[in-house]
Amino acid sequence: MSVNMYRMDLTRCCSPVLATPLSETDASELAGVLKALADPARLRLLSIIASSPAGEACACDLSGPVDRSQPTVSHHLSQLVRAGILVREQRGKWAWFRIDNDRLAAVCEGLAPAGSRSSYSPASSA
Repeated sequence: MSVNMYRMDLTRCCSPVLATPLSETDASELAGVLKALADPARLRLLSIIASSPAGEACACDLSGPVDRSQPTVSHHLSQLVRAGILVREQRGKWAWFRIDNDRLAAVCEGLAPAGSRSSYSPASSA
């Protein structure tokens, strides 16, 4: 899967899937992002990060909660960053992650039924 597939402009491509037919390119691009989300460990990581009090989490604190090794957690986090769902910030030797609310909202909007708005509303912390 190409990196370009993950770095698409979701706001451009994703009129609601149920409202208008997607082009082959847009469908492939959206599928790449959804593929990154279609893993239980990645969804748990996303949930842990999103629900943390500060709205971010250090990679060093994520192995235990998902019961995976640090290299496995790093791989999953990298996939979510490549998909544009997470933003990574290096602080000294540690990597910190937070949700890209605009990106996640665009995915939700793209999957919303025709004529409706997604119920996803980004957290106030960006």
